[in-house]
Amino acid sequence: MGATYFLGRFILTPLARIAYRPHIEGRANVPKHGPVIFASNHLSFIDSIAIPVAAPRPVHFLAKASYFDGHGFKGWASREFFTAIGAIPVKRGAGQAALDALDQQRLLLEQGSAVALYPEGTRSLDGRLYKGRTGVAFLALQTGAPVVPVGLIGTDKVMPVGAKRPSFNERVTVKFGEPLHLGHHGPATSGRARRLATDDIMAAIHALSGQELANAYNEVPAQTPIERIKQVLPHERR
Repeated sequence: MGATYFLGRFILTPLARIAYRPHIEGRANVPKHGPVIFASNHLSFIDSIAIPVAAPRPVHFLAKASYFDGHGFKGWASREFFTAIGAIPVKRGAGQAALDALDQQRLLLEQGSAVALYPEGTRSLDGRLYKGRTGVAFLALQTGAPVVPVGLIGTDKVMPVGAKRPSFNERVTVKFGEPLHLGHHGPATSGRARRLATDDIMAAIHALSGQELANAYNEVPAQTPIERIKQVLPHERR
């Protein structure tokens, strides 16, 4: 965490709390020290602002590398903003890109930091809670870090998908659940352990958010016939 982050947190946190009057529950559930994974539902772009604003400790999350690659004043402003809210650039995608993202988060956890992830993989466009992918559980089992489930309510009303600017007429609720210690499910190398740990995480998020369950994965629309086949065939969603 550099000076830009701490300055941004010092400025953005009180401004966001004044503007949105967020209702925050369970801050005492967040470990004050050591590695921790925030696992949250995902409804809006501003989720990655709501969690750092509400959390009682600094939080890292991954953001598209393109947010950091711009040129001119707009590029500088984007880079400074995302740095200020604790974002780390990553190339998004499957395969090696997904593994590289997990490696970045693992290194942060090994340094005793907190990271925030969305087990659903992408934003819910219909407000339902989708099945969790196993990457978060893999990270928790690999590092031994506790998982703090997070339930976000109202962020989709503050800034719906496609909106260019947030509304100031809505109120956000952020709920932090009790830490989950998932090591009893088995090692990170076990697919069964990853699935069971993921189901525990999603059940805890559901208890906090109260969303309708989709009972399906939130898949990005396939662009090619090969991608369509991969989505239909059984495979582990990281």
